[in-house]
Amino acid sequence: MRIEMKRLELVFAGIAVLSAHGCARDSRTAPGASAASAAPAATGPSEHAPLTIAEAMFDGGLTNGWQDWGWSAREIATGGPARVRFDNWGGWTLAKTGLTGNYGGVVFRVKAPAGEADFLQVRLESDGVKFPRINISPKYHKDVGDGWIEVFVPMSELDPDGLPFERFTFHVFRLTSSDWVYIDHVALTNGSSEPRQAKTYDPGALSRVQLIVDCGSKATAIAPTVYGINYYPQNPPERQAAQWLLGSTARRWGGNTMSTYNWEASVYNTGEDWFYENIETPSYAEYLKGDAAHEVASAITVPMIGWVAKDKDSVSFPVSVFGPQAATDAQWRSDAGNGKDKSGKPIAPGAPPRAYVKTDPAFVKRWVEAIRQGDAKSGKRSVQMYILDNEPTLWNLKHRDVHPDPLTYDEIVKLTIDYATAIRTADPDALIAGPAEWGWTGYMDSAKDSTGSTFLHPDRRAHGDVPLVAYYLKALAEQEAKTGTRLLDVFDLHAYPQGKDVYSDRADPKTAALRLRQTRMLWDDSYVDESWIKEPVKLLPRMRDWIDQNYPGRAMSIGEWNFGGEKHISGGLAVAEALGRFGQFGVTWAFYWTYPPENSPALWAFRAYRNFDGKGGRFLDWSQPTKGTNDTVSLFASRDESGEHMVLVALNLSPETAFTAQVDVTSCGKIATGSAYSYAGGSAGFAADPRPAGTGGSLLRALPPYSITVMDLRLDDARRIAK
Repeated sequence: MRIEMKRLELVFAGIAVLSAHGCARDSRTAPGASAASAAPAATGPSEHAPLTIAEAMFDGGLTNGWQDWGWSAREIATGGPARVRFDNWGGWTLAKTGLTGNYGGVVFRVKAPAGEADFLQVRLESDGVKFPRINISPKYHKDVGDGWIEVFVPMSELDPDGLPFERFTFHVFRLTSSDWVYIDHVALTNGSSEPRQAKTYDPGALSRVQLIVDCGSKATAIAPTVYGINYYPQNPPERQAAQWLLGSTARRWGGNTMSTYNWEASVYNTGEDWFYENIETPSYAEYLKGDAAHEVASAITVPMIGWVAKDKDSVSFPVSVFGPQAATDAQWRSDAGNGKDKSGKPIAPGAPPRAYVKTDPAFVKRWVEAIRQGDAKSGKRSVQMYILDNEPTLWNLKHRDVHPDPLTYDEIVKLTIDYATAIRTADPDALIAGPAEWGWTGYMDSAKDSTGSTFLHPDRRAHGDVPLVAYYLKALAEQEAKTGTRLLDVFDLHAYPQGKDVYSDRADPKTAALRLRQTRMLWDDSYVDESWIKEPVKLLPRMRDWIDQNYPGRAMSIGEWNFGGEKHISGGLAVAEALGRFGQFGVTWAFYWTYPPENSPALWAFRAYRNFDGKGGRFLDWSQPTKGTNDTVSLFASRDESGEHMVLVALNLSPETAFTAQVDVTSCGKIATGSAYSYAGGSAGFAADPRPAGTGGSLLRALPPYSITVMDLRLDDARRIAK
């Protein structure tokens, strides 16, 4: 969220323009004067238009939350310019996470040693994204006196694709001396306020793909809760705000820490993820209050591991008790070790009561009762679904301080029966989900199998050589038949790509292409997973088969999913592909981990389904089958209950080639009116396409490279939905 600071605009008003007298470093435009009014007449090719400051980065010191990074020798004492040595290929970086906004460029002043020709280079940076490197030649210069030059580099050169960034780096493109280089008044300038226009393609000049919406076949109801996200209280407030910009419909409070969450004290243990520390967290009541305020459904993860954090201060592997360790939390708690000795060997955990208190199903039952008591007062249900812990086959890795032994088939079944029964007793109408397993080995084998030998499968072989989650479903169905108590309503698994570097910020062409191919793990039975799995995952049809064969009637949930690259258009396309597939395959709940940054491609991909026009336009309630999609182009179709309103989402997964989609909707009705919106990266979001949507039973629509196109249609003579 861009911070508007009028005071800084006034202070910086003189930076973007020449002083009429060739001002020295500290000269400013008088307070209240505009940059335009201070500008002199144009005098040469290096002239740039008057600028206004959107956000200062460095002005006689770091400002506005920007941080000092880099590797050069430097001095940045407050009250003067930064002094940086760029010899030996040095560099200096200014960094700020969560940065968003429509910026026009970067302006700064620099004073180099006498006799040095141009040597400076600048670039934007973000993990996994490669931005252009701009050599600061005279075309960017303005002489402002006393050896200082002012430099302005437009965002069109720094960031031609409009990608989010988090850092601005000064580097060199040739060797230079070890003398000090002075830098000051570094700032982002305001961008244009003009509405973004979509790049125009001539549909008649492009290769065509034939796509068909099949309204003669059975439609699938789309559950609104597939557009869910995960709650992450550790994010700073400015990042927290982004979760409400997606149009998300549900939030899950989950993750590794929830295995040890103490609802009575609002604390949990961070486990292996962060030095096994107990920390305080906002209460579950605050989480539910936030969901209610934004009218989203709530899912809560309940702990089954048997131990929860006892306070906000204890740690599991204190150095004062276990001695020196391979790493400690030097920044926050120097006594908190990572549980490994100096050689990296795991240290045997001590007794759990050092950081935990023992729990049982009654502990969770009291929690559900407390929630229902609150509901009785408000008159509304606050929790729509309870999830039975988180990724239990990883407990012996993530929480080995309290669960060092690998999980077995029998243990997960018994825990589920005991805890689900407790929840059902406290809340007979609750939705209960499990087993919340992390991925392929968690679907197929117990932790005992994975820890021993996945080739021998000793625990699996002892249970009929049936995959873990299939056995789990069958055992719960058998228990329900005996007792009459419904134990599980929702079959919940997690989905993460296992291809190299896919679940990361990397966005080089090879990784971006693999990221998009790996979305096929969700649905394509012909796609052999390009990872250590090396066989088709086909997760969604596989989940449906497991349910039908072992515990019919269960709904499907993808409790965590993320294909990485959320700041790159490939990540946005992966999000759009996944959301479309969830609707096609009848997934009832899905929760993105955790939620995309503001104005990122992943956020705009959500908006393709939830608010593509900025006025509440959304993907509708029935998923209609489509034909003609291929490895490069996907089409997802939705209709409302009447069948008269249709929204299509088309994806072009090619980074270089534009196509024309010839979309046939004849089996659905005749196009009466329509509009289209296109997104191909950047922070500005969807741009309206002013061309006609189509006539009769078909339309032509250009699909730019790496793009999401939404078509919002109204139909005459609409065919009724086949359910």
